[in-house]
Formats: sequence, structure tokens, C-alpha cells
Amino acid sequence: MTPSTPPASGRATMHDVATHAGVSLKSVSRVVNDEPGVSAALGERVRRAVAELGYRHNLAASNLRRGRATGAIGMLVQDVSNGFCAEALRAVEDRARERGIVVMAASSDEDGPREREVVAGLVARRVDGLLLMPTSPDLGWLAAEIDAGLPVVAVDRRPAVPEIDAVVVDNRGASAEAVGHLVAHGHRRVAHLGDDSTIITAAERLDGYRSALRATGVVPDPALELTGLRSREAARDAVLALLDLPDPPTALFAARNVICEGAVLALQQRGLTHRVALVGFDDLPVAEMLDPGITVVTQNPHEIGTRAIDLLLRRLDGDTSTRTTEVVPTSLIRRGSGEIAGPDGARAVGA
Repeated sequence: MTPSTPPASGRATMHDVATHAGVSLKSVSRVVNDEPGVSAALGERVRRAVAELGYRHNLAASNLRRGRATGAIGMLVQDVSNGFCAEALRAVEDRARERGIVVMAASSDEDGPREREVVAGLVARRVDGLLLMPTSPDLGWLAAEIDAGLPVVAVDRRPAVPEIDAVVVDNRGASAEAVGHLVAHGHRRVAHLGDDSTIITAAERLDGYRSALRATGVVPDPALELTGLRSREAARDAVLALLDLPDPPTALFAARNVICEGAVLALQQRGLTHRVALVGFDDLPVAEMLDPGITVVTQNPHEIGTRAIDLLLRRLDGDTSTRTTEVVPTSLIRRGSGEIAGPDGARAVGA
């Protein structure tokens, strides 16, 4: 059969490719869907026709014919502009690309109604699965979709329901390590600067702060526990207010990266960067360039994102094993700000 000329106008179809290549429609379908058993010569013939006609394969339609959804997954993060979220999202995109899967991403802005609205939109578009940084640990509103077979993996935040897989870090343990580090350097007036305590990660870090103080014989002072700090500016103002107390803190634990930035600004404004110790949770792009460098609990958002999508892909591939929670390790990176000695001096050798 002699190949025909390309269509004069309009978007090329699979039928056009078959006619142009002089092969059957089934042959074209097997090539564009990467099915086995296609000879090299036939594959090359079809791919040449695809290129000449500018054909674009309709992956969604193909997946629907196979009983699958759209070849896309949804990912809802707290804020795509946040460094932690952006790095986790990039890891997900890289792994998804290897499987020919498209990632639809959006921000929740810690807004429950917005979260539900975005998820409803993703589900309406028939995403194969969902990666979610939950605004709250209660995901009961997703029960119907989960019962209907939608795989869901919670990222960074532990859900309250056991039916959902999760990839998290040990926020309590990591925060306790950070605060214990400050106490070991002679600080007993350690302030906690946290996000909204209704957020599960913020609540866990506050709990870790309190447990570390109690474990070292320090009675937590409610006046030094500040939560609901949603921006760098709010954190800066909170630290300035703490520094004006009759008995101000000698050390700060900033339980989120943007909060740590605000704490740095406040200490710089007061000229106290070498006198008040500081440990942050999550790294900062400029942490090593400041004087002193900022001591931080660092997570690995790339590994968190990679593990999350790998877990989701296993579910999409048919894994029906018991739901699991994977815990990614954190590290305390000592750069100087967390090693400033307090009034009691260092309490532990090599702390």
C-alpha cells in the first residue's frame, strides 16, 4: 500500500497515522501505547508517520479504554512557593516523568475549604491518585473517594485515619533534639516560635519542645511559647516582643523556616545575633552565609517527595498491603547560632 499524503488541515488522528504509514489501526495503537511485540521496522514506520503528521497521542482516552483514569496525579501542598514544598514537588515531578505521568499541583494555603475545593477539582478530572499535605489530620471528608478506590498518600503530615499511607518525619523527636541542644549549651530560657498549633506538624514540634525542657529539668514558661506565626514579619515582631520582656529568652527555637527568617531579622535589628542562640526547623538558603551560621534541623524534602510518589505508584500498580507510614530521618546541622553559650555555660561536652 502506498502511503498517503498528510491531512490538509485539522489535528491528525490515529486513523490518519495508520493510513499515512500504510499499516493497521491496531499496529499504530500498539506502537503509541508502547505495547510489546512490535517489530523494530514497524515501530520506526509508525513513529515516522507520527512525526510527519504532527500526531499527538490522546493519553487520557487511551487510559480510559484500558479501564484506567487519566495518566495524571494530583499534588496539593501548603504553598508551592515555599522552598520545602517546591523541592518535594520537584522530586515528585521527576519520578512521575519517568512513568509518563503528569502532575497537577496546587497550594492549599492552610485553608480547609480551599483544600476541599482543589481536591474536588482534581478528582473531577479523574486523577489516578493524590499526594496531599493535609491542612488538618482529619481526612474523613475524603472517605468516599478512598472507598471508591482513589489512592491517597499524606505527605509531611501524619493523618488521623489509618486508611491513608503517609511519608513524614519525626517532628517531636527532631524538635526535642534541637531544644535539648540549646539546654546543653546553658540555656534555660528557651522560647518556642511556632505556626498555627492546629497544624499537626506545628503541634508535634511544640510537644517536642515541651518534652525536651521537662526531660532536662526546665519548667516550660507559657510566656515563651508563641504560636500562630504565619509570616516572617509576624515572627520578627514576636521575637522583638520577647526580647522586651523583663526576663527575656536567651535562646530561640524557630519551628518553621519562614519563622526562623523572622527571628534572624529581629536579632540583627537588636544586635543580638552573637548573644541569643537560635535553632531553626528546616534549612534556609542563606543559613551558611550569615554570621553566625544558622543551626537547623534539616529535613530532606527531595527524599520525602520521592518516597511519597513511590508509595503512590505502588498502590497504582496494585499493591494492596496494609497501609504504612514511612518516617524519613532528620539531621541537626551545627553552624554556630545554636552553639552560643547561655548563662549557665555549656552543660555537655561536645554539645
